Amino acid sequence: MHNIVVVTLLMFSIFSDVQPQKYSYSEPVGSGGGDTFSITGEGRITAVRVWEQYNNLITGLQLRYGHIWSPAVGSRVGALKDFELYDGEAIVQISGKFTSSVQSVVFVTNLGRFLQAGQPRGNSFNMYPTSKEAELRIISGQVRNGFTSFGAHWAAVQELHF
Repeated sequence: MHNIVVVTLLMFSIFSDVQPQKYSYSEPVGSGGGDTFSITGEGRITAVRVWEQYNNLITGLQLRYGHIWSPAVGSRVGALKDFELYDGEAIVQISGKFTSSVQSVVFVTNLGRFLQAGQPRGNSFNMYPTSKEAELRIISGQVRNGFTSFGAHWAAVQELHF
């Protein structure tokens, strides 16, 4: 019994300065339907690519985590818009417009820079983390001739320093 108390106190002292992970989820917008997707990777998002059809909708999306690009989701049809983040910069807001599919999207960073793609028509949406320490980590939803469902996952990134 004494050993359990000592181990418990030791573990508590080691982990007492660790805060719980800051995580939140922005509910998806759009009507849904089509293939389910999830764009994930390791580390911080460092770049974004968006394909758009002029006067229509968002057709494709790709994120870069560190130096590694995720597979592109949707199709690479239309104009490509890309956006590279600075060191320490993070995506902290996604807004846009949707009807049955996502018509426009705006990725906003903690430095106030943004990437805007698509044509703004339809219902507005605005996604952001509930914690100041969190940033965009995952985009998930459904895609069929454009994004029919689009949601965001936010969390704090644990960066390793050597």
